[in-house]
Amino acid sequence: MKTKAIKAFTGAGLLAVAALNAQTPPTAAELTEILNSINTITTAVPFLMITPDSRAGGMGETGVASTPDGNSIHWNGAKLAFIDKEMGFGISYTPWLRALVPDINLAYLSWYMKPKRGTQAFGASMRYFSLGNITFTDQVGNAIGQFRPNEFAFDFCYANRLSKRFSASMAARIVRSNLTNGITVAGQDTKPGTSFAVDLSTYYYNDDIKVSDKKAIFMSGLAITNIGSKMSYSSSPERDFIPINLRLGSGLQIQADEFNKVGFQLELSKLLVPSPPIYELDSNGSPKVDPATGKNVIKHGKDPDRSVPSGMLGSFGDAPGGFKEEMREFNVAAGVEYWYNDLFAVRAGYFYEHPTKGNRQFITLGAGIKYNVFGLDFAYLIPTNNQRSPLQNTLRFSLLFDIDAFKSQGEGDK
Repeated sequence: MKTKAIKAFTGAGLLAVAALNAQTPPTAAELTEILNSINTITTAVPFLMITPDSRAGGMGETGVASTPDGNSIHWNGAKLAFIDKEMGFGISYTPWLRALVPDINLAYLSWYMKPKRGTQAFGASMRYFSLGNITFTDQVGNAIGQFRPNEFAFDFCYANRLSKRFSASMAARIVRSNLTNGITVAGQDTKPGTSFAVDLSTYYYNDDIKVSDKKAIFMSGLAITNIGSKMSYSSSPERDFIPINLRLGSGLQIQADEFNKVGFQLELSKLLVPSPPIYELDSNGSPKVDPATGKNVIKHGKDPDRSVPSGMLGSFGDAPGGFKEEMREFNVAAGVEYWYNDLFAVRAGYFYEHPTKGNRQFITLGAGIKYNVFGLDFAYLIPTNNQRSPLQNTLRFSLLFDIDAFKSQGEGDK
């Protein structure tokens, strides 16, 4: 009897707490207002989401299911298990906000190694984001020093082909973001933010199919990247999510004849972090504060102050506008790539993000050439709406080196 009474009391308590925390569903008018409002998801270290390589940048920023190359570690490390070279590395450079300032840029260095006739592959990469020279001032505008804020991430990836057509990988990542050089802001000392994260990805590669009697390759990929600890720039207990991201895509490459082949890519992506809720407002238009918790009272949506696992799982059902808003959090990208004789490529793509979730909508164009031991790729972005892009009027480039071809060239000269 005592045990039953305790269970009953506990159950009643949980029901009471649930009733207190329950939210009244939005009315039709409130739902319309919510869905028409901008509710962009923001995270710390968004530089982790910048496309570093120009091949993917020219195909609408698709890469989770494209054919393997030296920059695969950023998109889907599992692709490295199917790469047909033993070793290579790449260098990429992306100017950022070039239309406004001349010294903000992203530099990216990647490397991979695949033992001969092996099923395993290894990769590493480093990206460095420089925010240019910043002059810090005090509250009255007096200069107190200069600093070059910067952020970097270092990755190491392991991939293994688990069967003839399927592979999986895991990558570990260290992230450091130094934006303030330790100055005091609003009476609080600041510090560089740090985080440790992992990527989990899978890849399917089938080169034994035909499309209209033409040889073809079908690919699909799934990657969850930046699964990591929250980040803080001070001793405050408040910490921000890093951009945990889901990518799912498929690709098809058709060998039209001996010299010509064309590939198509389609990709969905979504941030696996909490959606900002709608807060209750008082008569002055300020957020109401719960005196018991000290937090703002949530009217619609869910509390974004959650653990990383809870934030990832809850990200599929926490938007204040319900299912319709959740669907808006998926970005869609598509790309096409044409190669002539594996020497010259042209690319195009399109990327769409809903206007209430960031409004990135643009066309991309690209080109690539291969010559013996190296390949050079270019990408250019053209916005299709009134939203200005940090990459507008900017030419990006990547350089890939094939160590196998370099060795073969050296052996041929002997």
